[in-house]
Amino acid sequence: MNVVQPIRDAAQVKAIEEDLRERSRRDWLLFVAGTNSGLRISDLLPLRVEDVQGTHLVLKETKTKKRKFLRITPTLGRAFREYTEGKSDNVYLFRSREGANRPITRARAYQILRAAATRHGLKHIGTHTLRKTFGYHFYRQTKNVALLQEIFNHADQSVTLRYIGINQDEMDAALQRFSI
Repeated sequence: MNVVQPIRDAAQVKAIEEDLRERSRRDWLLFVAGTNSGLRISDLLPLRVEDVQGTHLVLKETKTKKRKFLRITPTLGRAFREYTEGKSDNVYLFRSREGANRPITRARAYQILRAAATRHGLKHIGTHTLRKTFGYHFYRQTKNVALLQEIFNHADQSVTLRYIGINQDEMDAALQRFSI
């Protein structure tokens, strides 16, 4: 099993955003939605225009089957409004180019992200990178691991810190300073 990492550099997140925006508005929104919501790819792909019209996303998580009520961030709200303007309520946000009205597959989302990562020289990137990137930057901005644990539905704070790569960052920094 490959381990994926968050994108730790905020400037690199913005560069990938711009790159995707120039190539495909759908792919850009996928990246923005993932890095600004913390949702799993399995919860992002089935979203329709009608699901993102209010102030909150209301969904049943695919993995946990738990009901989730998540505030839409200002950045994500602007992206949703821009992208959905003029679209019918029942249209999938991440609509496949194949078929009438179906979302892209998880495999296609992975291909989109891997291609962007390759263009930007990143390794260890996958669909979970979006969720981990959200978590990493949320924690760096708020230092509120308890709240992040709740957003992610993790059982323990140590799981959350390991998941977003904070533990690895701290180990790397400590070993970098270490000498006998």
